[in-house]
Amino acid sequence: LMEHAFLLITDSGGIQEETTYLQVPCLTFRNSTERPITVTLGTNQLLSDLDPDTVQEKFEELLGGKAKKGSIPPFWDGHAAMRIAAILSAL
Repeated sequence: LMEHAFLLITDSGGIQEETTYLQVPCLTFRNSTERPITVTLGTNQLLSDLDPDTVQEKFEELLGGKAKKGSIPPFWDGHAAMRIAAILSAL
């Protein structure tokens, strides 16, 4: 479902990571995030001002095609287990 979304709106940390990986624009209603890489490299944008006019302006911007184009962060390639196993076997 998320993979085919045009835009996701959340206050969840996990969703921020999933939308970054799936390259789906994400608007997070929070002042900060414990996953800053989703903002710096990914598709996530924080919206701390919950004023209705600000929210509407941001929605119109995103729905008008001005969504942030992110990239998948390094090491988010699905091979973490293999890298961990290689490190542990070298010990």
